[in-house]
This record gives sequence, structure tokens and C-alpha cells, in this order.
Amino acid sequence: MKFRWTSVAWSVAYLLLLLSLSTPLLLITTFFMIIPAIVLFTTLNTKQFILHLLPVLLIVGLITPMYILIAAYFLIPALVMGRWYKKRASAISTLIAGMVAILAEFLLILLISTTFLKFNLYDYVYDVLKTYADWLASMGASNPLLSEIALSSDQIGQMSWLTIQAIPMTLILSAFVIAVITHSIVRPILNSMGYAVPKLKPAREWRLARAFIWYYLLGVVISLLFGGADSGFMLMVSANLLPLLQIAFKIQTIGFLFFLVHERKWSKIIALLLAIPVIALPGFWIIGVVDLAFPLRELVKKSKR
Repeated sequence: MKFRWTSVAWSVAYLLLLLSLSTPLLLITTFFMIIPAIVLFTTLNTKQFILHLLPVLLIVGLITPMYILIAAYFLIPALVMGRWYKKRASAISTLIAGMVAILAEFLLILLISTTFLKFNLYDYVYDVLKTYADWLASMGASNPLLSEIALSSDQIGQMSWLTIQAIPMTLILSAFVIAVITHSIVRPILNSMGYAVPKLKPAREWRLARAFIWYYLLGVVISLLFGGADSGFMLMVSANLLPLLQIAFKIQTIGFLFFLVHERKWSKIIALLLAIPVIALPGFWIIGVVDLAFPLRELVKKSKR
């Protein structure tokens, strides 16, 4: 893209998003933080990108140098995804690259915090839950219904421990969601700017590799062997592997529903409505397992003839 006011507008948008981190809006704007940098990096050459980036960093750096560190944190996944867009890589490759970059940064921050800053994640989670429990207790003084759900110190400790066990899954899902949101917004923006990038396959073509069935069986075995342990690495693996695979099978289930609707020439709204309980309720992921293990889609095609 040649220099034009559109790129300046994206620089201003990047600046505003960075400044929003000091406001309550950060809970929302964090999910969109890497979008302007991706657009600028993908559509400009390296020299132009740096010329657009430097004024933003200079302004936020004058407010507080911490903003520069935050900008650098969000810049890394932006550069990774932008690089994949420039290569015209497939959408799934770009998503995976962005997700891995975001996840790697999550783990790096956690490692630095615990190693050099003596940050204790369990204590932090316990303090947050304790604060919430104290708030419930204070509200319970005036509301009898809330007084019945007061939490003891042991219960808070147990909840903190369970939360820590689920941290890997939380980080992976957060990285996945941020990458998906970013791609779903960036792709049409780049297309509108005349920079076409590949899109994801239609939902009806979403299919996992058959190896996921073996991964799930492995997860079941690990869960049976280590699920009752008090602590340890394998306990954390068993606590995260099966839920993550069940989410993957939910995606497979949604793909099958869209395939079914497409073959029957029904409205896509039906597939969207059917996808809601698949996402919201437990158990429907088993359809994805059946679709993967057996030629379910071929049967749908044959029954149509």
C-alpha cells in the first residue's frame, strides 16, 4: 500500500487502543490490540511501517515507558500474523502461527513473573477469590440468600487449586480466541484495501484428523491413571487434555451440522441454531467423535440419492 491517510488513521487507532489500557475499556480493547499493527505491517513496506510505528511509541512513551513494553508485547504476534498474511499463507496456518505467538508470550510472562518477580499464582488466585468471598459475606449480612453461599477458607483453597489446574487450558483458549477474533476482523479489512488474503474453509468442510480419536483415548488413560492424584504434572495434563479435546470435537460437530444442512439444502440459520446447544451444553461433542470415527458424512450423501 502506498502512503496514504488510511495508514495514518490506523496509526491513530493503534495509539488510541494503547491509551485505552489505562481505562476500564481495556477488558474489551485488549482483544483488538494487535489488529492495527497487523494491518500496517501487512500493507506497508518495512520502512513505512517503522515510520508509522515510531510516532505512536514516542507518544505513549512520553506518558509512561511501560506503554512501550505493552506495545512491544502486542507487536510480536502482530508481526507474526502479518508475516503470514504477506506470504499469502492459508488462513488456518496464520491462525495457528498467531495463536502460538500469543501463547508463547503468555508463558514467557508467567515464567518471568514467577522466576524473577517472585509472583505466586496460587496466592494471587486465592487473594482474588478471598476478596470475592468477603464481598459475598458482606452482602449476606443484608441478604439471607447470599449468606447461604458463604465460602470457608478450605473451600477457597480448593477452588484456587482447581483454578490453577485449569490455567493451561485457559491460556490456550485465550490465545485461540484472540487469534480467531483478529483474523475475522483483519481479513475483510485487508480485502477492502485491495490486499486479498485466504479465508477459512467453509464450516461444512471443518474436519479434524483421525488421530484426534487416539489422542482422546490417550487422555482417558491418563485421566484414569493420574486423575486421582493430589498434585503433579500428569494431574495437570489429565485436567486439561480431555476438556481441550472435547472442545475440538465440538468444532467437528459444528462442521458436521453445517455439512448436513448444506447437503439437505436447508437454511444456514438452522445450522447456526443447532450450533448453539453444541457450544453451550455438554455431551454434544460425542457427535464429532462419531463423525470422525465413522463415515457419517458419506452416509448423509448416500441417503440423499
